[in-house]
Amino acid sequence: MLFMGTPLFPATQTLQGDVRDEKGAPIAGAVCTLTDRVLSPRGLTVTTGEDGEFQFTGLVPSTYELTCAAVTYQPVVKGGLEVTESQAPTVDVVLPPEVIVREKVEIREKAPSVTQEATAPPATLSAPLLRTLPLTEQKFKAALPLVPGVVRTPDGKMNIKGQVETQGMLLVDSAETVDPVTGSFAIEVPIDAVESLEVQKTAYQAEYGRFSGGLTSVHTKAPSSQWHYEVNDFIPTPRIKSGHLVGIADNKPRLSFTGPLWTNKLNFSESFTYDLLKQPVRGLPWPDNEIKTEGFNSFTNFQYIFSAQHLLTATVNIFPLRRQFADINSLVPQSASTDYGQKGYSVGFNDQYVLKSGGVLTALARFTRFSSNAHGQGPEDMLITPDGRGGNFFNTWNRTSHQEEFLESYQFPQRHVLGRHIFKIGGDFEHRSYDGSSISRPVQLLREDGTLAGQVDFSAPASLHADDTEGAAYFQDHWIFNDQLALDAGLRYSGQTIGEPAAFSPRVGMVYSPGHSGRTIFRAGVGIFNDRVPLLAGDFTKNPMRTLRFFDALGQPTGDPLVFQNVYVRVNEKGQHIIPPGNDLGSTPYNLTWNLELNREILPHIVARFSYLSSRTFAQFVVSPLVTPGSEPILLMTNTGGSRYHELETTLRVRASQRADVNFSYVYSLARGDLNTLTSIYVPFEQPVIRPNFYADLPSNIPHRVVTWGRFRLPWEVTASPLLDVHTGFPYSAIDVLQNYVGGPNSRRFPTFLSADLQLTKDFEFPLGGWLKKHKFRGSLRIYNLTNHSNPRDVLANVASPNFGQFLGFQHRLFDVGFDIIY
Repeated sequence: MLFMGTPLFPATQTLQGDVRDEKGAPIAGAVCTLTDRVLSPRGLTVTTGEDGEFQFTGLVPSTYELTCAAVTYQPVVKGGLEVTESQAPTVDVVLPPEVIVREKVEIREKAPSVTQEATAPPATLSAPLLRTLPLTEQKFKAALPLVPGVVRTPDGKMNIKGQVETQGMLLVDSAETVDPVTGSFAIEVPIDAVESLEVQKTAYQAEYGRFSGGLTSVHTKAPSSQWHYEVNDFIPTPRIKSGHLVGIADNKPRLSFTGPLWTNKLNFSESFTYDLLKQPVRGLPWPDNEIKTEGFNSFTNFQYIFSAQHLLTATVNIFPLRRQFADINSLVPQSASTDYGQKGYSVGFNDQYVLKSGGVLTALARFTRFSSNAHGQGPEDMLITPDGRGGNFFNTWNRTSHQEEFLESYQFPQRHVLGRHIFKIGGDFEHRSYDGSSISRPVQLLREDGTLAGQVDFSAPASLHADDTEGAAYFQDHWIFNDQLALDAGLRYSGQTIGEPAAFSPRVGMVYSPGHSGRTIFRAGVGIFNDRVPLLAGDFTKNPMRTLRFFDALGQPTGDPLVFQNVYVRVNEKGQHIIPPGNDLGSTPYNLTWNLELNREILPHIVARFSYLSSRTFAQFVVSPLVTPGSEPILLMTNTGGSRYHELETTLRVRASQRADVNFSYVYSLARGDLNTLTSIYVPFEQPVIRPNFYADLPSNIPHRVVTWGRFRLPWEVTASPLLDVHTGFPYSAIDVLQNYVGGPNSRRFPTFLSADLQLTKDFEFPLGGWLKKHKFRGSLRIYNLTNHSNPRDVLANVASPNFGQFLGFQHRLFDVGFDIIY
């Protein structure tokens, strides 16, 4: 719903200003929040740029209050800011040192108010934090494991509250930004376009849906009304071996620029990243040990200001990628690995209109096209031996998908009935569809002496297709009883043509602060979250059928071949087994989550948080081979899978001085569930052997984890940002020649993981004349695994191997440098 007929006003209301310290130096990364009676409870939030400047565009004539805060500075509140139809003030904010901390203990730099914030606020990573911490790569996903409860497993998958990313959701400016087929976080956004990154394990607002895991939200930077340019990491990293230059290890230049195309009406921004990366994998000989990645990511943002009440934003995201030898490790050489490729784009519009009554009407539309493919290095049969893989990867697939999403919501003006109420209603519509193919070649299971123990054959290539249409509607209320107590309550209704036709998701959350000091805050909540069905489930029965044969030591077959027909059976609430017709699965995974939390300001510079979270997921799609006497073998998919996750977290935020800020988190957790979920079998690459399903520790189950990061201002204007991650080793399973479990699944563990990383950053200027004198430069040095801890990534888990139990793929200390130009 776009209000293209709204009359144009002669001027645009933009409130702008800058944030400086008491010496007049600009403060980059300060968080400024604007509130009034019209805006949402959380207000509008922006982060100051390198020059300390900020701006809020498209403001309704009203009286506003501005709060600005930054690490090691005291927050400052400026009220009575009058915005009229003809002008808006320019605000100069001076932050005094020595912060009195009254904030929730998360990776966040905004001092909240109990009556204005949500009952389950997210963990927030701001743009300055993303820039200064030693991330393994300059992408927003690399920062997610900084959040307590987010685990990245060795295969690269993100897990939030025990659920893999395909069961979560990624929103970019409120629009879904995932692979429409699998739900993977495969669509990137350039890190220079990111204003903030949020992770919610307890998203109790009813407006959020279509996930059973965690919710990750990326908020991009609004285009500026003043021209600004940045060039980052434009110097390639050389590859040096034995003291000699042997090529380029990576080249990852980034360019971003923003400014007005039509003064006071149309602003524009562009963020562009090019990636050429040759990532070495420990455990394989050079030069045949590199994962080679090439691609680019372009994010374009147009913001048109119709009037002070009406703002339209249009975005275009383009994200082609090619990754060669994507899954190599110590046991998988390049010849046995898989190549992965993707291309696609998304086009979106977001229209916001503020009514004279103070209500806010928002409409969103986005179209996404996503194509992906994977294939091995040749036509040879795949070989699985006790000591690793050989031959060529067995499966080739292609998928072309598209997704259309429409969303509309209305936030009512604030009402006063037994307190203050902020009601919001809305609905959304989504359609997903894909066409693809899958071709598989034989897989040979070899003994240690090279003889054939078993073989998996496949039927003819399969043409695949699935589609889904989903609608949802919701109502929610943020009820502020008084300055100490607030409640979030809401109900969401949704239905899917491929899944559950009618599902309800009630949610409620509470925040309470006893007394008036705000030093102690209690939070609690409970909610049901209905997931969306992966399209891979819709056409599961169309996949190539598997035939399994066994052989003795002389190469003679033992028994008849087992031909596994693909079958889906739905189990309803009464335990009845139903075989649905067509693509109608009749079931949708759902999650029940509840939490308790205590925040306490111990001292003016020390804030602690203690929280407990329980999460149960039901009706997951699981796949398992089934052989019963008197019946034909089947590869059975059912909706009977589940998982459970418990988390006890302690977080301590210490601001020892103006120059030091440290965050310490300890998490004790338990993640157990069905191992053969549909996505674990087919995403990112199909498993060559499918074992019987078991309920056991999940791959992300690491009971003990400590994450500590900090930022320290050193002499000579150097910023040091250390990061320490220590956790229990990841679980793994012992297997035999036929890939069956030996002992309990995931009953063994890698050694304790320990990684200490450091980034040193310094901004400087050249005292020379001309072009150099007009710009600021930033140099950075990143050191990964400072202690040179081994941190093995692979293990010989086959009991038939003479080296069974030996760990491989040891990690080493690594250096990286960056150089940026800020215009």
